[in-house]
Amino acid sequence: MKTAIVTGITGQVGSYLAEHLINDNYKVYGIIRRASSFNTQRINHLYKNPNLELIYGDLVDSSGLTTTIGDIKPDHFYNLAAMSHVRVSFDTPEYTGDVDGLGVIRCLEAIRKTSPKTKFYQASSSELFGSSLPPQNEQTPFHPRSPYAVAKLYGYWATVNYREAYRLFCSNGIVFNTESPRRGETFVTRKITRALGRIVYDLQDKLFLGNIDAKRDWSHAKDSSRAMKMMLEHDKPGDFCIATGKSYSVMEFLEEAFGLCDLKYQDYVEFNPKYLRPSEVDHLMGNASKAKEQFGWEPEYSFKELVKEMVDADLEIAKKEYIIKLDKI
Repeated sequence: MKTAIVTGITGQVGSYLAEHLINDNYKVYGIIRRASSFNTQRINHLYKNPNLELIYGDLVDSSGLTTTIGDIKPDHFYNLAAMSHVRVSFDTPEYTGDVDGLGVIRCLEAIRKTSPKTKFYQASSSELFGSSLPPQNEQTPFHPRSPYAVAKLYGYWATVNYREAYRLFCSNGIVFNTESPRRGETFVTRKITRALGRIVYDLQDKLFLGNIDAKRDWSHAKDSSRAMKMMLEHDKPGDFCIATGKSYSVMEFLEEAFGLCDLKYQDYVEFNPKYLRPSEVDHLMGNASKAKEQFGWEPEYSFKELVKEMVDADLEIAKKEYIIKLDKI
């Protein structure tokens, strides 16, 4: 049985990746941070599976990472953990750099010292491109526009360097915006569908957003996590853009989502400048030709399918909240 370590397993992408790996008969070790409360909702359905084991760890703890990797010597190591909210990174730049930048070095050093045959995947981001014009591919110049993107750029080049300097199997997945019903509620797509469900059931009146003209290449987390697994099962490492090749603005996401409920977003959405970034990224759209050519990855979900799945899921959540509210009256 092959083994894999996944950091960030409790996140949306990590949970789908764990499913892919377990379904393919991998033993999965998920690294989670110790906290006073559990944050494992996305993987609770996997708890009884004997091929999943959770281990306490943290990207700021190099000794713990070295011990864990040295003991398990996994076939694959997927580094998905991060301070992942771009807007928040402006408020916590030092912490973001420590986790998203130096955290990658800690993982790579632990692999180099204790398990050099382990294949390493680094979750890079389309935010690396920043203000570079679309469509973006592996040759597009980087121009990071946030502390998050700057830290991710450090992690990206560290991954390349360890591949070239130490001949480790290290790959970067430059993944464009990844969404699903498991997306965190502070991210714009889930914020929209969550609010929409509550609006439909009269639990919420307004939704406040920042820049709705920003355009993004929206992928389903099932598609992007599948690409990560394929990347490490490929016969040689590299750096790959993972994207649909199509972009839609936040406004278009609003129109599609609210339209599914026969509503106009203009009646409910209001602008709030506190959600603007100090430096904005206007348009990200990727070209995943390299991934398609080298290991056959293509997205399976369309934009409309993604939005509908998210809306349907959040309507169900809002319905349950509405029933609970009625029971209390």
